[in-house]
Amino acid sequence: MNIKNLWTLLLAALVIGSGEVVAQSTQYNASITPSTQHNTITPAPVVAVWGEESVDLCKGLSLYIAAEEEDAVRLEAAACDMGIELRSVRRPARKGYLNLEVVPAAELAEIVDMRYAEEGYVMDITAQGVSIKAPSAAGLYYGLQSLAQIYETEGRHTTCHVADAPRFGYRGVLIDISRHFRTKEFLMRQIDQMAAVKMNRLHLHLTDAAGWRLEVESYPRLTSYAAWRTPDTWKEWWYGDRRHVDEGTEGAYGGYLTKAEARELVAYAADRYITIIPEIEMPGHSDEVLAAYPELRCTQQPERQGDLCIGKEATFEMMQAILDEVIEIFPSEYIHIGGDEAGKSSWKECDDCRRRMEEEGLESVDELQSYMIHRIEEYLNARGRQIIGWDEILEGGLAPNATVMSWRGEEGGIAAAAAGHDAIMSPHGYCYIDAPQDAPYSQPESIGGYLPLEKVYSYEPTPESMDESVARHIIGVQANLWAEFIPTDKHYEHMLWPRAIAVAEIGWSQPEHRDFALFRERAVRIVDDMLERGYTPFDLKNEIGNRPESLEPVEHLAVGKSVSYLYPSFYYAPQYAAAGDATLTDGLRGTWTYADKRWQGFLGRGGVDVIVDMGEVTHVESIAADFMQICGPGVFMPCRVEIWGSVDGENYELLTDIEHEVVVDELPSFKSFGWEGSADVRYIRYKAHRSKFSGFLFTDEIIVR
Repeated sequence: MNIKNLWTLLLAALVIGSGEVVAQSTQYNASITPSTQHNTITPAPVVAVWGEESVDLCKGLSLYIAAEEEDAVRLEAAACDMGIELRSVRRPARKGYLNLEVVPAAELAEIVDMRYAEEGYVMDITAQGVSIKAPSAAGLYYGLQSLAQIYETEGRHTTCHVADAPRFGYRGVLIDISRHFRTKEFLMRQIDQMAAVKMNRLHLHLTDAAGWRLEVESYPRLTSYAAWRTPDTWKEWWYGDRRHVDEGTEGAYGGYLTKAEARELVAYAADRYITIIPEIEMPGHSDEVLAAYPELRCTQQPERQGDLCIGKEATFEMMQAILDEVIEIFPSEYIHIGGDEAGKSSWKECDDCRRRMEEEGLESVDELQSYMIHRIEEYLNARGRQIIGWDEILEGGLAPNATVMSWRGEEGGIAAAAAGHDAIMSPHGYCYIDAPQDAPYSQPESIGGYLPLEKVYSYEPTPESMDESVARHIIGVQANLWAEFIPTDKHYEHMLWPRAIAVAEIGWSQPEHRDFALFRERAVRIVDDMLERGYTPFDLKNEIGNRPESLEPVEHLAVGKSVSYLYPSFYYAPQYAAAGDATLTDGLRGTWTYADKRWQGFLGRGGVDVIVDMGEVTHVESIAADFMQICGPGVFMPCRVEIWGSVDGENYELLTDIEHEVVVDELPSFKSFGWEGSADVRYIRYKAHRSKFSGFLFTDEIIVR
């Protein structure tokens, strides 16, 4: 069934008097579309028709649950969490009831043809009580979340009819506990909030260079040694000697989940219909494994390595033994095996890897990685599990049954889907929520960039231009929060919420029901509620917003004038070309991030060296350009700026020569380098020199007045 037709069908059903809602003479405003009425439920539902009656819930309700025993226990606990007085009954009451019933999908005509109807529900709130029906207990649980939001927002029992189901089956969040360890209790808090907005996958990044975070009995040094380091913060450790230490060492930082804690966490999530997907990184990002078990290093490289040796059979013995223990703990269909950012350089020089390539007929190190991914997939498939990997697992040939998580953009996910593989979209530009979400100067230190709630919300995993044969293999979306620059729990919650709520709505709601202005109103309410409950989300209602200079085009004398870039070493980097040769005089100022396609990036030896041709001799009184500095990703201010003017293009007069001391700092900064005076020029040469720090120079516009 076309989901867009559901609204019409629902109204027709109401008009002819079918169903409990009309039979009880509840009045609904049929002129208001589901996406605008009340703006109460998050994520926005497919259909929500609201009435005019309301009933005080303080009198309590009779709770009847028709579901399997285990699910009934879960649902009763969820219902009691709403704060409504409930009393359990064995039969449906006729008045003052909350009835939760698992029924065949065929009985729920409004959602039966939706792709993920099993997680859908139909809810009727009338003057007599509340009825929620769903094809699964998960659907009943999601209906309860909507009911809780109505109760919390409206403060009363509001008559309505909701027919809802998710757009995608996978709606996830990645929480990185490797770079900085997070406890079981912290993770449970995030699971609670995920459940409230109907997310259903928690991807736990358990292993990486900075620390191994899961007990493995067969390889105990992974937690007695590889889980501990000095110093505490990832930044100090990464830019220091990257030393791991034994558990109990004075000053050691780290931790790990015991098997018992991991099982408890799995059960806690399952009670909220969330599946935990563990990630065991391989073959890259394995520095901590090699620190604990150096015999798995390649043979011909220095001691510091991050890639497992694929040539050694002991590598597979270890990974398989670890996966056996992981499978015992985590019942999820998927096991994430990483597969990203393997350096591969050590494999080229390793005797064992070269021998493996010869024996298996492999022609490249990409194929060598693919060999490992294939073997691990076969091992997991034989145990009833499937693999997910980052989009690099496409390199060298994708394993037959693998699901791809696309992070470097959408290309990997689209390529996998086009080849018939399922894909989860998690592109860096929209779903990597480790970047600041407000004016960077107002936020804690981070990896850099700028990713506000509005941009996250704007992401569309399957645009109309995508072929249906590809779109049907896009099974979900995920927010990723990496923790390199996030040492504390409070900071982590600040970065996670409310942007993860935007991803929840992308994953659940149909595109035609998404409206950022309305969503932001709901997100503000959710954030305020979270603050009251002791969470530390970003305070959305006090958001500063984007860089003021970027909000409107700037008018100045050089807009539209041609720009010449001097010498290849002074040309902009292709990945940060922005609008190409037109960038520096297109009248568009940059936002808080260099990745916005407005800032132009220069990586050459010299820096920036350009000539602006004004077209004719022009009287000018100021010439200036802005630069940014974000030290984490290697973006620095210039150490010197020269501005020259010429009438004929051959003889130049130096207008100003500015020296600037570049120092490493924590927070992003922006600075204008310019000249003021009086001159008649046709040609303007603007030259910015790179400092002693290797990295980029970024500028957005040469403004001439």
